[in-house]
Amino acid sequence: MFPRSLRKALLVVALALPAVPACAQSTSFPDYLQQVASRARVQGVSESAIASVLSGLTPNERVIALDSSQPGSRGAPPPLAPYIAQHVGSSIISRGKARYASLASILPGIERRYGVPASVLFAIWGHETNYGSYTGDFDLARSLATLAWEGRRRELFEGELIALMKMVDRGVPRSQLKGSWAGAFGYPQFLPTVYLRLAVDGDGDGRADIFNSSADTLASIANYFRDAGWRQGQPWGVRVSVPADFNTAAYATKLSSPSCKAVHARHSQWKTVAQWRALGVAPQGTIGNDVLVSFFQPDGPGTPAYLLSGNYRVILQYNCSNYYAMSVGLLADEIAR
Repeated sequence: MFPRSLRKALLVVALALPAVPACAQSTSFPDYLQQVASRARVQGVSESAIASVLSGLTPNERVIALDSSQPGSRGAPPPLAPYIAQHVGSSIISRGKARYASLASILPGIERRYGVPASVLFAIWGHETNYGSYTGDFDLARSLATLAWEGRRRELFEGELIALMKMVDRGVPRSQLKGSWAGAFGYPQFLPTVYLRLAVDGDGDGRADIFNSSADTLASIANYFRDAGWRQGQPWGVRVSVPADFNTAAYATKLSSPSCKAVHARHSQWKTVAQWRALGVAPQGTIGNDVLVSFFQPDGPGTPAYLLSGNYRVILQYNCSNYYAMSVGLLADEIAR
């Protein structure tokens, strides 16, 4: 019901784009692939990579059906508590702690290099693929070619398809290119353009292998977060206690976000922690008084409330959903305990 991966976050943004006219499929699938091949050549993709990715492809009707069935946002959002109960349970917490312990020797180096807490990296990994236990078995080239040809978001998916060819030119085996129906892959569920820009070698073997390497996966997620503006030393947010007569509506934001408007509209005005304290909002965790935060009480008066820092917005860049971002933050806190 709610998006759970970077891939779906980008699709939510893409759904807001103008749809391509129905005539977008007037070009046959083979002819369209020839057009893509020509555009890939202009971008410097080799003939061998073009042939490796595009040869023998046919449209995947299952992918079109899945894309067409994606839900839009209608009415008031459901409560957060049931989602958190489902996605931040004892099983995913215990698995996260176990993986954290097993990789403890490499974590300090990643944290020093990128400035992102390892617990946050594990929370992303856990939510995306259950720490690598499922990554998708759709042929990425076929899925991306189908979605690009279908046409509603051609620019998005054609760019990802050409990026997939560039991955082959970088040495990623064609046989390894499997993932979600919408083109995300590997332990962190990166899209091809994200892989090309931000995937890194975390274990020193010269490859950015987010399909098999835990070190590469964690370093790549950390690189993504650093690039997105993670502020070292700040929490993503903290639970707070609120006066019984606290008027949340008095602090509603007047800012309009350029993307994911419904998500950000549920947050309050930005104030320093000290200013919120003066209003009776008391943090229950460690956070500096000078940190700018927004107030968030998703399920209404009398339910859990939080102060969210700019680092919460970084999690939203990975997937623009309050359900996802809150579950990542809370899972990270549990793994770090």
